[in-house]
Amino acid sequence: MNSNQKKLVKSTVPVLQTNGTDLTKHFYSRMFKHHPELKNLFNMSNQASGKQQHALAGAVLAYAEHIENPEVLINVLKSIGNKHVSLNISPEQYDIVGHHLISSIKEVLGEAASDDLIEAWTEAYNELAQIMISIEAELYQSNLKKEGGWKGWRTFIISEITEESSEVKSFYLKPKDQASIADYLPGQYLSVKLFIPALGHEQARQYSLSSAFNPEYYRISVKKESNGNVPEGVVSNMLHHKKTGDEIWVSAPSGVFHAGVESNQPLVLISGGIGITPLLSMLETNKKRLQENTTVWLHSCRNEKVHAFKDNVDRLNQDSEWLTTHVFYETLSQNGNDSVKEGRINLAELRDEVLIDDAKYYICGPEVFIKVQYDSLIKLGVAQEDILYEEFGPQLLHFN
Repeated sequence: MNSNQKKLVKSTVPVLQTNGTDLTKHFYSRMFKHHPELKNLFNMSNQASGKQQHALAGAVLAYAEHIENPEVLINVLKSIGNKHVSLNISPEQYDIVGHHLISSIKEVLGEAASDDLIEAWTEAYNELAQIMISIEAELYQSNLKKEGGWKGWRTFIISEITEESSEVKSFYLKPKDQASIADYLPGQYLSVKLFIPALGHEQARQYSLSSAFNPEYYRISVKKESNGNVPEGVVSNMLHHKKTGDEIWVSAPSGVFHAGVESNQPLVLISGGIGITPLLSMLETNKKRLQENTTVWLHSCRNEKVHAFKDNVDRLNQDSEWLTTHVFYETLSQNGNDSVKEGRINLAELRDEVLIDDAKYYICGPEVFIKVQYDSLIKLGVAQEDILYEEFGPQLLHFN
């Protein structure tokens, strides 16, 4: 891109700030009309809720704002690239997206979309596409080079199902071909794909690996989401109706949210609800690899019935001098529990516990939960680079 084209792209920032979601809604509607097969790749629940359109609008805006130096977005692009690889996105699909995105800019901006502006955005998109294709090619090759690694979708059999709470089940997945499976970093996820009869197409979802690596199986733990209106919760509901012996498609482990398995830094793990899953993998890995880094875990959920893995963590807590846990329920049972606090996590009240020299802080949970905990850590003086977070679904949070 030349400097004039970059200026033209940047000139669209005010329009994207006010009308970005209108553009992305038009784009998705246009693309799905011409390429309905892409509904197999996109999360149609996030389409129905508007989250995906909002997330894409934010991404397009961020790219326009940083068009002179897109490298500042590299961590976000790597996160998106990991998700694309887990969905087996191909370079050819970038051509389809680019065609409909540029066409949507023309149609939404109307007379304001001059030939020069369209040419500038075409160049901008092509450069971004090449960055993403390069990132993803590297990740695909990395997966293939791993022992037990693979590209695309592989058939796994559900070998065991366990109930972890009133709304969470764990699924133990073994490869149908009985070949080896790839190792992963604690905190990473799998993509799982199912055909959804009610929708008439496939849907894929990402689920955190919830245990330390075991060469015999993968374990994911899935919360059954509300299913009042299709497609909300459609995949989690279908998974909860699966039985041992059933087959599902699985992609190789992926994701940028993970703890370093060789690091000896203290860990502060902060989870809300089903956000417990990637942090449990970190905790089990810490124990399994005998690092036993000083670890403080704070977990918050609605009540005892929905508290997944309570007994697992209690056992670790009893046997491990390196681990301290704090559990919060919004509502305590009538019997009470001396080890559980009523209410929500307040990091300011626990500053002596959580402020540890050289610690890394990992947060996972709902969007609002992450924002509250992140802001609290910043106010307590924790450096931004020491705070990592995982937001399930489209990435809507961006802390600069």
